[in-house]
Amino acid sequence: MKKRTIFLIDDDKGSLELLSMQLEADGVDVKSESNGDRALMLLNDQTFDIVITDLMIDKVDGIQVLKKVKEVSPKTEVIIVTGHASVDTAVQAMKLGAFDYINKPINMGELNIILQKAFQHQSLVAEVKQLRSQVKDYYRFVDIIATSPNMQKVMGIVKRIAGSNATVLIEGESGTGKEVIARAIHNYSTRSKGPFVAINCGALPETLLESELFGHVRGAFTGATATKKGLFEEAEGGTIFLDEIGETTQAFQVKLLRVLQENEIRRVGDTRDISVNARVLAASNTVLRQLVDEDRFRQDLFFRLRVIPVYIPPLRERREDIVPLAKFFIERYCERTGRVVPKLRKETLRKLETCSWPGNVREMENAIERSMILADGDELTAEDLLIESYSDGKTGYGFVNMSMTEVEKIHIEKVLEDCGWNQKEAARRLEIGYNTLWRKIKEYKIERA
Repeated sequence: MKKRTIFLIDDDKGSLELLSMQLEADGVDVKSESNGDRALMLLNDQTFDIVITDLMIDKVDGIQVLKKVKEVSPKTEVIIVTGHASVDTAVQAMKLGAFDYINKPINMGELNIILQKAFQHQSLVAEVKQLRSQVKDYYRFVDIIATSPNMQKVMGIVKRIAGSNATVLIEGESGTGKEVIARAIHNYSTRSKGPFVAINCGALPETLLESELFGHVRGAFTGATATKKGLFEEAEGGTIFLDEIGETTQAFQVKLLRVLQENEIRRVGDTRDISVNARVLAASNTVLRQLVDEDRFRQDLFFRLRVIPVYIPPLRERREDIVPLAKFFIERYCERTGRVVPKLRKETLRKLETCSWPGNVREMENAIERSMILADGDELTAEDLLIESYSDGKTGYGFVNMSMTEVEKIHIEKVLEDCGWNQKEAARRLEIGYNTLWRKIKEYKIERA
């Protein structure tokens, strides 16, 4: 567990040294500064859990420090040290976001109580944030439908591997639920109380991806006005999920390989390494082994990521899950909207079961929601089910006898048309990276009509 960090600011060097010694004796990592201007500069370059600042410093006052802290690191708590004559100003600081204030001379017992409350407050805020995130996506990692033997096998693997810290490579077609499985691995693990941080590697260019994952220091590039933690640090003690890992460049892959080997990251523009403790789960909707054979993915990184492989079968290979999944999405929609759960006719179930579902679970979820919005009455009929990939000779695109390559091409063409050929929006709807979409347009020779 990382030490708590405190930044002390006071132009009285004697008081500064004494307070630093007392806090370090309590196991806190302390940095101190007696010059106000230098303190403001350091706040741009480094983040702290707590800042304790004197209200009156040479050239700079504690209010300026408080505003700077809240500008560059809102999660950092500020404690104001004040004399009795300036209590009114300290109260003003509280209104501006200071956590508390303490009078001079500092009583260590009183300060320790304030610090304890500040640390507890930060922990509570982080826990609430995590819980809100979990509640938002609750259905995605709690209610995994695993009726079919194929998915029962997957869940058996998930439960067996969750307790380890080994990296996991999750492969499967787009829409099969790779992030759902990643969350399940996290939730079954000993890291479940830690954060689960996910990023789509295919959605960002290399430079931005590196900054997002590893963080950056102030001045590292244009617009880097303050030091920022990366997602590896945000995932400390938990799990980081790297989706669409196959879309990364080989230059980035070298840096990621080093992180996996050394458990250290280096922020963009920095010269020092930072230890990290986050379990890595990666996913790809393309076969990474094939990318390795084509010299588009590093073999050494492939083996590092694929310590434990997990394959998520497409919906057409787990048809026993189709009806239970559909019922689950219908019930979830009704719970969210307050609607009565409709009855499903036999022909409705038959239509669900015979659909090819090229977009897998994601396509089904969207189709169910669309159908529920438009359907009337207390029954959901086959006619109510608006499934684009279904063909009965009258509707849909006629996917039944097509290869997956043909289905994918037609689906991409349809989404591009719906988006007016806005490729960024199309990539978002398809839930693939912009580079992936561009490559597939070239591969399938898709042209605007």
